[in-house]
Amino acid sequence: MRKRPSRALVPALAASALLLAAGCSADPGQSSAAARTPDAGASATATANSDQPLAVAAAPAAAATSTAVARPGTVGGKARKTSLKVKSYDSHTRRAVISTVSKGTSSPSPTGSPTPAGTATPGRTAVGDVIASAPAPGAPDGLLAKVTKVIGETADGTEVQTAPTTLDTLLGDDDAKGTVPVDPASFDVERLLPDVKVSWAKTGDIHSGPEGTKVPLGSLRVDVATKVATAEGAPASADASVSGFVQVKPEVDFSYGGDASTASNGSTASGPGAAYLGVSGDWTSQWALKGRAGATAKPVRLPFAKLHADPVLQVGPVPVVVNLDLTCYFEISGDGRVTVDVEQDLKGDFKAGGTFGTAAGWTPVNESHMDSSPVRTSVTTAGSVKAALGAQATVGLYGAVGVTADLAPYLRGEAAGTVTATTPVGSGTKSDVAASGSWALYGGLDLSGTLQIQLAIFGTPVIQHAIPLGTLHREWKLADGKM
Repeated sequence: MRKRPSRALVPALAASALLLAAGCSADPGQSSAAARTPDAGASATATANSDQPLAVAAAPAAAATSTAVARPGTVGGKARKTSLKVKSYDSHTRRAVISTVSKGTSSPSPTGSPTPAGTATPGRTAVGDVIASAPAPGAPDGLLAKVTKVIGETADGTEVQTAPTTLDTLLGDDDAKGTVPVDPASFDVERLLPDVKVSWAKTGDIHSGPEGTKVPLGSLRVDVATKVATAEGAPASADASVSGFVQVKPEVDFSYGGDASTASNGSTASGPGAAYLGVSGDWTSQWALKGRAGATAKPVRLPFAKLHADPVLQVGPVPVVVNLDLTCYFEISGDGRVTVDVEQDLKGDFKAGGTFGTAAGWTPVNESHMDSSPVRTSVTTAGSVKAALGAQATVGLYGAVGVTADLAPYLRGEAAGTVTATTPVGSGTKSDVAASGSWALYGGLDLSGTLQIQLAIFGTPVIQHAIPLGTLHREWKLADGKM
């Protein structure tokens, strides 16, 4: 189980973002149980007609513990909301206890009187059920699983054995598509350096962070100021400092396109004909590097904050849990000789993810549009330095990482020159010293990442190895001059 970062100045998790998965085939030995429709007494209606796309939106607060159940391959077995709840889950044994919520109360209750092992009460959890649950005790990343065995009734509900499942068995030939913003108040924050401040703003004129800090609605801002120590192996000692902020408005992008086909035996098989998972958003940063960076040719990365959120997305009747992690960092490289005093503003957007099609399989999506302007520029002495203020984002479904993206806007300075001294022969006069040379300062960005094997959770063919997103590289001149 993932060790959670400690909460810091940000309130508890608020529902908002994306994704889903679940499905299974019925156990041949439990055909009578599998024929029953899931939770027939639930008040929720069935999913939208397959001709209509499923609605994709941030789950309301009331759905923070909701559960959907489907029974693939049966009449009326499409996914629907239920009164069933995941009372507890053991990730080691994959056993879960499922209970119901009695009408007129929010308290879970057992699903019925004790029954012999391996049997199920009508309208209750049965072999063949596919469960999609929001975060629950023992399943902080949410749960999507199929029931492979009904162990029996306990005081807390029905204990079942589960197995992993895939998204297509739950969504079938339905379509769904949406881009959902992540509530900035939902992030847990782990500060990795002393002078790190976190701010955010949301609707209702709600703000968190240092007084006077202005943050646009829906955005999360992380400020940092720190000294840069001389790197081990650097050719010279140095004294430098970095300061500034990263401001991001993260969104999770999701789409699923069902593709129904008829098998040779006449049955209908459903699976994804298209899929997409990615992270995008608006980006703003302002930061400064001052002094002589005692770095090395090999970049030195200094993370200063880690952020984590588990937003819940409602895809039709199904609660979908997306796991989003952001790591903010500085990265510096150079020869330890050049002295700089630079500051840069950067604004734009980015998108990174993976898209699936039956013809091409999984392919990367990688794009960014940024505009920058130097606020202060000065480079002295010969040498070079490169410093990036970036963020690494990972997006996953129910605890399985699917996409990793690394956005690294940077500043790069270089200077070259010569120094000459002329002293008249035989004289005691002072030497004439002349320096000549030039310097230039560049802005740029690198966007890279990988698609992971866990994307097979959509029900697509298994990715045999991680697929690089490729590196998007852009660089532009900010300023230059003479020494």
